[in-house]
Amino acid sequence: MAYPLMEHLTGETFYYNGSVYKNTDSLAEELSRPSDLRTYYETLRIMDGVLLYAEDHMDRLAKSVSSLEDFPVDIEGILDSARCYVSDSGIKTGNIRIVLTNSQLLIHGVDIKLPTEEMFTGGINTSLLKWERQTPNVKVFRGDYKNTVNKKFTEANEHGLPFELVLADNEDRIYEGSMSNLFVIRDGKVYSAPDSKILIGITRRRVIEALRRAGTELSEGMFTLEELKGEECALFVSSTPFDILPVRYIDGYVFDSADNELLQMISREYKAYTAEYIAAHK
Repeated sequence: MAYPLMEHLTGETFYYNGSVYKNTDSLAEELSRPSDLRTYYETLRIMDGVLLYAEDHMDRLAKSVSSLEDFPVDIEGILDSARCYVSDSGIKTGNIRIVLTNSQLLIHGVDIKLPTEEMFTGGINTSLLKWERQTPNVKVFRGDYKNTVNKKFTEANEHGLPFELVLADNEDRIYEGSMSNLFVIRDGKVYSAPDSKILIGITRRRVIEALRRAGTELSEGMFTLEELKGEECALFVSSTPFDILPVRYIDGYVFDSADNELLQMISREYKAYTAEYIAAHK
């Protein structure tokens, strides 16, 4: 199903195949139309002018391409273009998207809905979506998935509109967020779905390091919501744009995630790790 190369455009300019254009240029409208091209992408966060974990993002981009197609990916060239774009645009905080096809390189500021402070301190509202990912380790635009997700975000549950969607497989086991990785804390252990089931998030790798620093490690495991019902469990999601967020609701299921001591410790360790990365790459 066709899907545009460019969406949620923000800022004043964008980079396309070696040149910088104003967002008012007719090319922006052209790139915003649905395309049948196979399109790979990475969303990178900028903090203090630093592209967070850029090398990991580029490594995943190259792996996504090599899993489906055979064309060269100039990682260093893409990174240089992204850093120049960020520097010239004067972006200190925000998000950019790198979009790649076998003949196009697009870099633009992307407008992403960010969590409020209340969501960090109290947890987020989510809705359940039953969906089995195809090639989950490959980050590529899929029109049918994107359209289904976009529609689901407009459907309120009893707590209002969801900030994120939690995906469940054909056995009703929750395993991932629509734009994030999902973790479950149960009986003092932290669980995540098997790597083969999910997109290996860049932030997820750093969360695993934060777990180590917090004195624990990641276990492999998946649960249905009924299995977690009534348990003293905490759930959280991680993603490039918002780091770590506790989950308060999944439709009618309620979790006291934000007050979980282990989750609070993991969040502190993750923030410290990120601060170290920024200091080292300024």
